[in-house]
Amino acid sequence: MRPETVLRKLGPEEAALHVIAAHGHEDAWLDAFADSLDRRRAARSFARTLRAWGLSQAEAARCFGVSRQAIGKWLRQGAPAERKTILSDLAAATDLLVHYLKRDRIPAAVRRPIPALDGVSLLELLAAGDTRGVLAACREMFAFEQAHG
Repeated sequence: MRPETVLRKLGPEEAALHVIAAHGHEDAWLDAFADSLDRRRAARSFARTLRAWGLSQAEAARCFGVSRQAIGKWLRQGAPAERKTILSDLAAATDLLVHYLKRDRIPAAVRRPIPALDGVSLLELLAAGDTRGVLAACREMFAFEQAHG
């Protein structure tokens, strides 16, 4: 039986016990394993963001100032460490958009000029490298408790 087939039959706790049994004495290996797992999860989160925003790899490359091939690598292996904070902000903003909007409306919403941002869209903020601004704008858009204050 193939190793991935065996792992699929195990629960997370049991799989972790098997990994520890096989590599528990190899701290460097366990660190590399955890790092790889984190990168792959981040890659999946990034792919979710691109789908939700309706961005192609080419559009994402323009927004992040990298090549389309770099975006492809981020989707396979995760983004470089220096990009983790901006992608985390973007993922949090995407979580808000997905929670409060219908998925099919998100691509238009991120492209629409926002009067409170002097007519700048979320996508334009992203392209300017202002992911903190993207997250702040999303939080402000959905701060319903302030509407009743």
